[in-house]
Amino acid sequence: MDAETRYEAVRSRDARFDGEFFFAVETTGIYCRPSCPAVTPKRQNVRYYATAAAAQSSGFRACRRCRPDAVPGSAEWNVRADVVGRAMRLIGDGVVDREGVGGLAVRLGYSARQVQRQLTAEVGAGPVALARAQRAHTARVLLQTTGLPITEIAFAAGFASVRQFNDTIRAVYASTPSELRAAAVPRGATGARRAVTPTAGIPLRLAHRGPYRSTAVFDLLAREAVPGVEDIGGTPGRRTYRRTLRLPYGTGIVGVDERARGWLDARLHLTDLRDLTTAVQRLRRLFDLDADPYAVDERLGADPRLAPLVAARPGLRSPGAADPDELAVRALVGRAEAERLVRRYGKALDAPSGTLTHVFPEPAVLAEAEPDGPLGALTAALADGTLRLDAGAERDEAQEALLALPGLDGRTAAVIRTRALGDPDVAPPGVDVPDAWRPWRSYAVQHLRAAGELE
Repeated sequence: MDAETRYEAVRSRDARFDGEFFFAVETTGIYCRPSCPAVTPKRQNVRYYATAAAAQSSGFRACRRCRPDAVPGSAEWNVRADVVGRAMRLIGDGVVDREGVGGLAVRLGYSARQVQRQLTAEVGAGPVALARAQRAHTARVLLQTTGLPITEIAFAAGFASVRQFNDTIRAVYASTPSELRAAAVPRGATGARRAVTPTAGIPLRLAHRGPYRSTAVFDLLAREAVPGVEDIGGTPGRRTYRRTLRLPYGTGIVGVDERARGWLDARLHLTDLRDLTTAVQRLRRLFDLDADPYAVDERLGADPRLAPLVAARPGLRSPGAADPDELAVRALVGRAEAERLVRRYGKALDAPSGTLTHVFPEPAVLAEAEPDGPLGALTAALADGTLRLDAGAERDEAQEALLALPGLDGRTAAVIRTRALGDPDVAPPGVDVPDAWRPWRSYAVQHLRAAGELE
């Protein structure tokens, strides 16, 4: 997009571009999302940025009215398979907070200097600045939805010190942490916010862009649900999907409501609050919340075969996975066998929640317990790093590693590439998926399945 097109999106307050770019106003020192309802600034005073972190690095603070940090992520990072796209996915997963820039570089196979240079050139901010912006957003969520002490929030959000936390909040939001918390309390309301407890959890609004066909996603999750790890209750249109999560610092339980209204309501229970950022990003991938349905529907809707399917189901998503390794095992063995693996080898929760009792077993546990056959080969490859399915995995390399495993065929590899790796452009073997549908062939397959043309 050129500057003229971006300004027209700002002038028309076009929400389709929220998260795709940000604009900042030199005369106010504030940056916003394109749909911000404030008075449109003069063209000569506007600057554009690919990320919120880039705007923050240039000295702009977040708009209090449109909350630009709460927008969906750019769909570009899911589409791109290059080092920048992989880096953005890994940073979103919290790798910089856990492993530093050096750890990010090792995962990408580049030097830290090369990663810094490429990210700065492409998105206007390096990995530290991108992680800092993400930490600030996590901190705001905790400040405004929980009664946790501010010191605890600082470390839960990933900051190295309370001073760093305070300085970042002032720079990004032009407020102290206490002021940011107070601003979220409705006028006239009394009483403190509840602390995060096993029964309260963290309420979240998982924003999405454009129409969202939640019925199809929840239907798929209901068909696939593995007892002990997942459940889904309620009537169609008002269902709640719940599942357990294995996270870097602990475990979690999340419930996500079906009704879509610009966001999906969720409630997240964590044993360690440092996992908040990672858990949110994995939920976003599971529900495909960063997709650009306008671009997908425009391309696929131009095809005579797909046009009526797209018209019938605008905003249809291609769901991903909350845990890529778990998805790979389930794609290989099927639902019934996955249930057996959970019962026999799953990690029991310290505090079960209804029918949710276990976390899906780790690959290393399965590789040791059942080392033979295709399952043993897959879990051993996942456990020793021969096969990587994390957010920054190189998709072609991962597919080659999958196809080299005994007993794993092309159709299963295609499912894993689509779901675990979040590739929007997968053509399963034996399915007529022409190149004209690129780069959205995964979405085309979802339309064909929804219409009953594929199993």
